[in-house]
Amino acid sequence: MLKFYPKLTTFLISILFIQSFLHSSFVKAEDILIYIRDDVYADYLKFVNGRDVHAIKNFSGKNIRRDVVDMIIAQQALKMGNFQHEFTYAAGKLNFRNTKMLGSGRLLISFDTYWLSDAKALNDSVYISAPVIRKGEYIAGIYTSPKNKTVLAIKELNDLKSFSAVSTPHWRTDWQTLQALPLKDLIQEDEWLSQARMVSLGWIDFLLMSFNSTPDQSFNMEKIHLVPVPNIGIELKDSRHFVISANHPLGKAALLAINIGLDKLRNENKIKQAFTEAGFFIDRKKIKVLNVQ
Repeated sequence: MLKFYPKLTTFLISILFIQSFLHSSFVKAEDILIYIRDDVYADYLKFVNGRDVHAIKNFSGKNIRRDVVDMIIAQQALKMGNFQHEFTYAAGKLNFRNTKMLGSGRLLISFDTYWLSDAKALNDSVYISAPVIRKGEYIAGIYTSPKNKTVLAIKELNDLKSFSAVSTPHWRTDWQTLQALPLKDLIQEDEWLSQARMVSLGWIDFLLMSFNSTPDQSFNMEKIHLVPVPNIGIELKDSRHFVISANHPLGKAALLAINIGLDKLRNENKIKQAFTEAGFFIDRKKIKVLNVQ
């Protein structure tokens, strides 16, 4: 007859509980926390809509934008490069805190690409991936309030002399591009959402934005409504890259993996396809770029 030993049973159950707890903690420790701007994360969730992010092949549709394409390409490239870790997200109004966390090693990678000029300024604290958007590919729209009919009538470079724009010197390429334009005024505002609100309210005439995927290329979020000057663009003469912390223990592995993946995606024409379907890459034959030299 089998004997029942209450104390032994209790001991074994306790051991199993501890093992289960330790295993759960280990799995969670393997997840990598990524900080992402809240409005970008909201659009990312809406676009992905529960799908396996690694299986997404079509980038057309509502809520897609350059920042969302960046997030998806980053994850697909890392996976293709055999980076096995999973990601969890913390959304908020992060602004430039990400840059400090990358430098300190608290953040492994920014899923929003950086201008090469901004990435190089971080010196030895980061690794810089292969280009995601190559120099010469980034054409921005002149976005304004739909009520600002004078901005919407811009046709030539000299027309800009009557108008104000907003950006931040923290984005070196954007700022330098705007400084080189014949503007009436250039206003500094470091938070992107504040920039968009100021233009939407008519306090400032325009800002430069990547073209949106909506049929009329307009941008809508909460009470912000912006539209581009029809068939007019400004070239931002720099490339964009993923930036990876050199002080994070997984930094070198992530750099190697993402570059392998980006190379595969590039060779399969997947990067160009994604940005084209998202409305970011436009047909340059159908648009006049004002600052071509």
